[in-house]
Amino acid sequence: MNPIITLLDAKLHVAGSEILWREVIGNGFGLASAIGGMRRRVWAWPVGIAGNALLFTVFVGGVFHTPQQLNMAGQAGRQLMFVAVSVYGWWSWYRHAARETGSTHRGVDPRWASTRERVVLVAAMLAGTAVFAQIFAWLGSYGPWAEAWIFTGSVLATYGMARGLAEFWLIWIAVDLVGVPLLLRAGYYPSAALYLVYAGFVAWGFLVWRRGIRPIAEASRPLTSATAK
Repeated sequence: MNPIITLLDAKLHVAGSEILWREVIGNGFGLASAIGGMRRRVWAWPVGIAGNALLFTVFVGGVFHTPQQLNMAGQAGRQLMFVAVSVYGWWSWYRHAARETGSTHRGVDPRWASTRERVVLVAAMLAGTAVFAQIFAWLGSYGPWAEAWIFTGSVLATYGMARGLAEFWLIWIAVDLVGVPLLLRAGYYPSAALYLVYAGFVAWGFLVWRRGIRPIAEASRPLTSATAK
């Protein structure tokens, strides 16, 4: 049998329910990518892309014959979005790491978003949710408004991560608050479990990035007469 088909069809049986191994493995890649992102490592992006490719096949259930047999356009579409934005993030972090003279080779220096950037993020979240909800409803998606919120938030959070905005962790929390009940209701239990793990993990990641901002700000501060001596 074709090993690719074998991977796509492999199932895990838990409490009488069938769960695709590729959903478990794809989410495992996603968690590894999040850990790399917290540590600001460039490898976080290609690892995340591998997970996105697997999860895309999971959420187009009507095409790839998943146990749920559901087409979740928002969840599937955001995997494609992740790939596109991750290519940009990978390139951006790689360039930054290549310029570093120290031994850490981190992909980005975290910073707070400006007031203007925060206004743009909030406006984009609301407008994007309204627009994509109509698109997903037209596509026959399961839970179009929830999926639109998750999709839009995922776009903004991934872009914020690529740009080094510490607020991207908070956007992920907003995504998780909607994503967990939606995925549980749809029967995607490994993904729902990972969302719960993410909820705690992103709070930790936010604190790690927040601590990383202060030294950078202090390093860029002009020397005073006291520090110049």
